[in-house]
Amino acid sequence: MKKFITLFIFLTVFLAKAQTESDPIKIEASINKISETEYDVIFNAKLFKGWYLYSQYNPEDASLPLEVSIPEGATGYKLIGNPKEEDTFKKYSDVWEVEEIVFKDKARITQRIQLTNKDITQIKINFFGQVCETACINIDENFTISLSGAVLAETIVLDEKSKLLTQNLKLDLKNKALLRSNSDVDTTSSNGLFSIFFLGFVGGLLALLTPCVFPMIPLTVSFFTKQTNNKRKGIFRAVLYGFFIVFIYILLSLPFHFLDNLDPEILNTISTNVWLNIFFFAVLVFFAFSFFGFYEITLPSSWGNKMDSASSVGGILGIFFMALTLAIVSFSCTGPILGSLLAGSLTADGGATQLTAGMTGFGLALALPFALFALFPNWLNALPKSGGWMNTTKVVLGFLELALAFKFLSNADLVAHWDLLKREVFIAIWIIIFIGLALYLFAKIKFPHDSPIKKLSFSRVSFGVLVIAFIVYLAPGVLKNPTWNLSLLSGFPPPQFYSIYEQENNCPLGLDCYKDFDEGLAKAKAVNKPILLDFTGWACVNCRKMEENVWSELDIFRLLKNDYILISLYVDDNEKELPENQQFNFLKENGKLKQIKTVGDKWSTFQVINFKNASQPYYVLLSPDLEVLNTAQQYTDRDTYYAWLKDGLINFNSKE
Repeated sequence: MKKFITLFIFLTVFLAKAQTESDPIKIEASINKISETEYDVIFNAKLFKGWYLYSQYNPEDASLPLEVSIPEGATGYKLIGNPKEEDTFKKYSDVWEVEEIVFKDKARITQRIQLTNKDITQIKINFFGQVCETACINIDENFTISLSGAVLAETIVLDEKSKLLTQNLKLDLKNKALLRSNSDVDTTSSNGLFSIFFLGFVGGLLALLTPCVFPMIPLTVSFFTKQTNNKRKGIFRAVLYGFFIVFIYILLSLPFHFLDNLDPEILNTISTNVWLNIFFFAVLVFFAFSFFGFYEITLPSSWGNKMDSASSVGGILGIFFMALTLAIVSFSCTGPILGSLLAGSLTADGGATQLTAGMTGFGLALALPFALFALFPNWLNALPKSGGWMNTTKVVLGFLELALAFKFLSNADLVAHWDLLKREVFIAIWIIIFIGLALYLFAKIKFPHDSPIKKLSFSRVSFGVLVIAFIVYLAPGVLKNPTWNLSLLSGFPPPQFYSIYEQENNCPLGLDCYKDFDEGLAKAKAVNKPILLDFTGWACVNCRKMEENVWSELDIFRLLKNDYILISLYVDDNEKELPENQQFNFLKENGKLKQIKTVGDKWSTFQVINFKNASQPYYVLLSPDLEVLNTAQQYTDRDTYYAWLKDGLINFNSKE
């Protein structure tokens, strides 16, 4: 289990490590002359409340210790001994189960250096450390300090090649004020966010049917029966119990709000990271087989015992620990559902906001019945007894987990261009999985914890028939010319052009498209047609939905084919390297360098610097002389998109 915790913390650090001015630690460096050849470099740090910086002497297999070092290439001086630390104290970590040595609120670290070259006038020194609260952030900062005492700003000078290629990325857009896309609206209040909340709520309802949650019902009733005989207090405590359940699940999403402090491209980088998608695939497969009953996923019993014993304290604290006990004891069944929600949110444009919405829905669905059971203990007698139907629910969830897992493996395959999970192969795997589910529902196959079945219930047969209908729906998807388009699944299978059958081109719906902006622009100038600039991604679900459900409409398809030059730029193509003469360093607004090495690096940066947007799909209409023809557009419905294309064409023709 510690390995799982370590991996979770690693991912949290990975998501949160890029920094901005809102970092929870501020470090100032100064220098104090000791002799002609020796100086003390002093780091004074201030930490936000609740955050900890870890000492250089922190134990192994715990949070990362701080380190002061000389950056590579710096010469003329050396470090004398280890840094001296002031005001550290010990703090027990429940995660690592060791006492850690930490700084709280402030830190003072002094590193002595000795000059080996008396002619140098400044030094550069690196400070590395980890600060944690509910998430961890790595601090890796270089300080350039004059021996006279001044801290110098580090000056980054771009080479001529980088200056030229950076300039080539910037467009001289005309009518730029028109670029107020629908992404400028607060998406956190959109119907899409409510949909995520609703999906989380459905996940919470499913969790109620799992055998790990069911045993908590009598425990809840027992706990609240002993609490009080006062009706008003009973209502208050029941409501408080429900609130704490929701609150705990919201807390689980808070570390991921550090995503909001990252560079605009970071969400895309995370969502399309090959190894992260493989990790999600492995985790969901692992959870699926636990649902099948081959093994159980449990937290250490000591954790559950500690929480359970604390719940007997009574009062508000006892109610909180009772809610926490519910979350911990039910983990082996709710973990897979929460894992799916986490993975889906991290691979969506809404990131942490969507995750919080989903977690709120999940916690609310779980909290409502438990608050009622806390209010009306006698309801226990009216509940159906635990039995085989619960295990059936668990196994069905296992099949769904297994199907979802292959979506993440498909993302990795698409981005890495492995050509393993082509569209037809993906659909064939889903058909096999759902055939397995149908066989299970009709009792042709069994799993370890299944009870003997004497007669199939009506609900089980009905659900089995629905699964067979779904298999029939999927079946044409493995053919070269399918009978129908799998529009209900748009975004889950790979794009239609990613096929085992030979395709005319590698563009959506067989349209002509350009995957390089300059090539597409040259074509638009040659034929005097407007440009549809399509910022897309291999692993972009909404991009596939737009292509397969909106672009495929005949009137829209004709406009794209006959009246526009389509330029599709894949911002997540991070496995395909640019030719060496096109690779360069890009100086970002925060003063950090970004290496432009891959096709994805180039087009994601191109989107941000010209359109101040980092989400996909993102559509811009341009004339060949780079005049914006309409407001930018994102994921939308067929009628809105058609009207948008027509208006852009009218605006283009009116300027002729």
